[in-house]
Amino acid sequence: MPNAMGESRRARREQTRPQEAGLAGTGHRRTPGLRREEVAMLAGISADYYLRLEQGRDRTPSVPVVAAISRVLQLDPDEAAYLHALARPRPKRAARPRAEKVPPGTLRLLDSLPMPIYHADPGTPSAQALALLGSITASSGDPR
Repeated sequence: MPNAMGESRRARREQTRPQEAGLAGTGHRRTPGLRREEVAMLAGISADYYLRLEQGRDRTPSVPVVAAISRVLQLDPDEAAYLHALARPRPKRAARPRAEKVPPGTLRLLDSLPMPIYHADPGTPSAQALALLGSITASSGDPR
């Protein structure tokens, strides 16, 4: 699964010079921009947590964490809003309600049994259950 949040953070982290973030120059760097540990320190989170966020192993940071990272990376309002949108968990699709009707073939099978059957659909008890329980099942619909 693509990790747009991590990719955008990594790209912005590489563009942000340590001096821009308020850190003293530390001489030669193998990679451009801030180190993960520096972003984490300035944002007030652990380096391990920041690493998990950037790698996509944790995809739901809190709003204050996203705001702190946005501040450290000096994101403009549109970029910060984009980062917040990426951090919001997507709502899961609501499960479609299942039909609570007993298939006609199952009803025929239950009606053919020589004993009273009160099954999952209280609106359609078997003929024997109706004969045994009568109006209790017909009026209340309560399976107890």
